[in-house]
Amino acid sequence: MGRIVVIGAGLGAMAAAARLAIAGHAVTVYERTSTYGGAVGRFERDGFAFDTGPGLLHLPAVYRDLFVKTGKKPLEECVGLSQVDPAARHVFADGTRVDLPNASRAGTLAALDAALGAGAGERWGDFLVRAREAWDRTRRPLLEEPQPADPKALAQEPYPALKPGLLRRPTRTLAQVGERELRDPRLVALLDSYAEAYGFPASAAPASAAVLPYMEQTFGSWYVAGGMRALADAVYERCRERRVEFVFGAEVEGVLEEDGRAVGVRLSGGGTVEADHVVSGAPVPALPHGRPARRHPGGGTSRVTVCLALRGSREAGAVHRTVVHAEGGRPTVTVLRPDDPELRPDGDHESVTVTATVRTSPGTDWEPFADRMVEAAERAVPGLADRLLWRHVRTPEDVRGATGSAEVPGPALADADGGWLPAPNLSPVPGLFLAGGWSHPGGGLAHAGMSGALVAGLIVEGAEFRGSR
Repeated sequence: MGRIVVIGAGLGAMAAAARLAIAGHAVTVYERTSTYGGAVGRFERDGFAFDTGPGLLHLPAVYRDLFVKTGKKPLEECVGLSQVDPAARHVFADGTRVDLPNASRAGTLAALDAALGAGAGERWGDFLVRAREAWDRTRRPLLEEPQPADPKALAQEPYPALKPGLLRRPTRTLAQVGERELRDPRLVALLDSYAEAYGFPASAAPASAAVLPYMEQTFGSWYVAGGMRALADAVYERCRERRVEFVFGAEVEGVLEEDGRAVGVRLSGGGTVEADHVVSGAPVPALPHGRPARRHPGGGTSRVTVCLALRGSREAGAVHRTVVHAEGGRPTVTVLRPDDPELRPDGDHESVTVTATVRTSPGTDWEPFADRMVEAAERAVPGLADRLLWRHVRTPEDVRGATGSAEVPGPALADADGGWLPAPNLSPVPGLFLAGGWSHPGGGLAHAGMSGALVAGLIVEGAEFRGSR
């Protein structure tokens, strides 16, 4: 078997490394920072601990498959995994609140009717029927198969027309979906929030972004005991069990080429490492593939996260996740309040994270923005201001430090011109493959894990590989 160099120790890169190692390859991971996990980070202080990246897992089947394929212990024996119920509480600009149950279509429709008025649930349910059609059309080509050499095959809008025949009205953007089908501004805000969480503005995002709420509400939201960093720990340990080697503090500056093929990497300081294949799991501009060839028209987005250390325990009726929608000049924020003793000093304290999606803008003073984020979070956490002991702000520059880029990639979406597709797993240079959120099928924990499976399949099976099952 071959020698494989993996650039970066993010979740997608490690997923590829573990699969390649179990296939018999000698795999070495070079990570420029001092730890693994990439965006799946952790901040600790005074007995408090916070996830600084994703706070919940969707499509856990991706990591179940990884653990089944790479060892004897299944995922649930390596991490504590539990469904979050309700999946989310939404607080709208007018003060209306609705708790959406986890992976229950009937429960979701009933909750919307109760909170927003009769008929709201039916409209959302009709929308989910069309979203499922888009999901069925795109699930395999966008998530389970390598991106084709000619992406025109995916450059089609999969979201069904609202009306058939002569009255057919193609729906091009997510904003049109909300305007034509949902009408209630709170339902529209609910729909938009799923795309805007990735920095996809509803006015620009293709109608196929409807698959985002469909995926979450169908397959559920899951929490890993001890925080999402525990998932990164488990994947790292699985890699080590499969004898994957890790070299930390080793920055890759470029890929070595010979006769037009990748044959290794060049490290910072001038050292080189030979390899039969190179897997890039990080957005390193100096590599031959450069930045993704296709980037979504919404432009670069990142995240600001505010870690809040609070005195006092969670009140009765508190929920794990609350989305507080924009109001009064304050941004839309996601407030995570996991009831997890591993994240707090004791039962008389609470760890809370508040996250907002922002445009990347070097040199920005994020403290005033963090002030508005905390003000918005007070609508989700009663008495927050009086309970606050201290806060820690994680900016886009902190994201850059952890991942190599301030931008946070979103999942691939199909549309009429292919502009929302990331770079394919097969780079233009033979022997160089792309894994992780910056490549097909895009960002997010589940998508990153899928990219690792696709790259491993391409290397192990070659041109015959047709995708994961």
